[in-house]
Amino acid sequence: MGSPAPDQVTTTTANCTGETSSFTPPSFTVRNLPHLSDYLPPTDNHTGSSDHISGALPSLRNPIDSNPYYRPSSTFYISPSDVVLSSILFDTTIANSNSDSTHDVRVASPLAYLRAGPRRVINFDPAMVRAAIVTCGGLCPWSNTVIRELVVGLNELYGVKDIYGIPMGYRGFYSADPIKLDPDSVHDWHKKGGTMLMTTRGGFDLEKIVDAIVKHGYNQLYVIGGDGTMRGALDIFKEFKRRKLRISITGVPKTVDNDIGIIDRSFGFDTAVEVAQQAISAAHTEAESAVNGIGLVKLMGRSTGHIALYATLSSRDVDCCLIPEMNFHLYGKGGLFEFIDQRLKQKRHTVIVVAEGAGQELIARTESETLERDPSGNPLFADIGVYLKKEFKKWWDQAHPGELFTVKYIDPTYMIRAVPANASDNLYCTLLAHSAIHGVMAGYTGFVSGPINRNYGYIPLEDIATTKNVVDTKDHTWAWVRSVTNQPDFGISEEVVIVSDSQFVCDSCIS
Repeated sequence: MGSPAPDQVTTTTANCTGETSSFTPPSFTVRNLPHLSDYLPPTDNHTGSSDHISGALPSLRNPIDSNPYYRPSSTFYISPSDVVLSSILFDTTIANSNSDSTHDVRVASPLAYLRAGPRRVINFDPAMVRAAIVTCGGLCPWSNTVIRELVVGLNELYGVKDIYGIPMGYRGFYSADPIKLDPDSVHDWHKKGGTMLMTTRGGFDLEKIVDAIVKHGYNQLYVIGGDGTMRGALDIFKEFKRRKLRISITGVPKTVDNDIGIIDRSFGFDTAVEVAQQAISAAHTEAESAVNGIGLVKLMGRSTGHIALYATLSSRDVDCCLIPEMNFHLYGKGGLFEFIDQRLKQKRHTVIVVAEGAGQELIARTESETLERDPSGNPLFADIGVYLKKEFKKWWDQAHPGELFTVKYIDPTYMIRAVPANASDNLYCTLLAHSAIHGVMAGYTGFVSGPINRNYGYIPLEDIATTKNVVDTKDHTWAWVRSVTNQPDFGISEEVVIVSDSQFVCDSCIS
């Protein structure tokens, strides 16, 4: 799993009277990160093999040392012992007590991940690097920005010249010709939505993909995609290791749903929430302008409701937010229709935001329909937006026959995922791409770069492929949503979460 932390740190906290006390945070475990040296021998003469993908591992001085635009300081390079904690929230009372409190997640031993950034010694000769970049899965704001920053970063930071784009996703490795990329060819890609490399779902054939990578002599692979793509990248990494190939692979997490675990957020999420505001504003205008008007907006979110949640919080026009992590019913006491009826009497209009994966259990489907999958292996969902619109009309005709009623349904899915990135995601893109490049050049492999509590770290692909980021309907963020919308729990029992005065966030854990 990893190695234990070196020494525990004693932290001083201050109470409301200004008095201080000391407390020792729980011990943590440093997660081991795969490295090419795990299965390849080092060279003795600091030179690499003439073979791009096999042979011993060179140790070279980082060329950033001589880059006139950087002039690295003594603290520029990241130490091999620098780590980022997965949890920075502790309860000082519990942590200092002698009682058995291991059940409390705030004091359970957190994992620590290696900090991302440039290393003083690298394990790739830039002149020998042949890098491949591929995008897989659905569209996402920022894909082109990531590609651009990978190309520019490899070229301008490390002097890498052989960089190729793989069109058509994973299947492109064995069924399409690679596209030569350089800073000039990608200079304006960050201004465009979609992906200039084209993308597809499915087409994952491990043997064909790895054979094609070996055939083309790629020794660095940058894979941009969501959770399914990351699972594919993990399989490729394992095959590289089995064949003892000198090829590093890294994943760049891409999903507007923000459902990838461990990292703070995935790229494109901020843009998605921002664009979702336009759809909610339109729905609010339509509903407010009608007699007994309902504005219904379906947002992306197959298994998690992060976009719906944050769009609701950002808008303040939403009366009800429905996400996959919660159950709800339509008819009867405590149901959605009872709530809508009350809200229409109070405001004469209402706005509802629903994530695409919410309420699937309400929709009648045949057994064969429930087994349908897309090319990536994801379940095909029924359209919850169309279903709710239909049920709203049926309910109103029964409960209020002859009265005026309007439902305006808006599905902005393709508008959200096809737009260029906003300023926040563009900046995030650069940091992600550069972190990935630094890690690969240092010989790390089978990892993902991402922010962990606002500090960038390297996370094993295995951890990313098996961890989901779901909305916790018992935490403070969901409680905030409830306070903004004033929606009921629709029959779900609640647990009150109380934050003690001794709970705090470790300042030294946040840069």
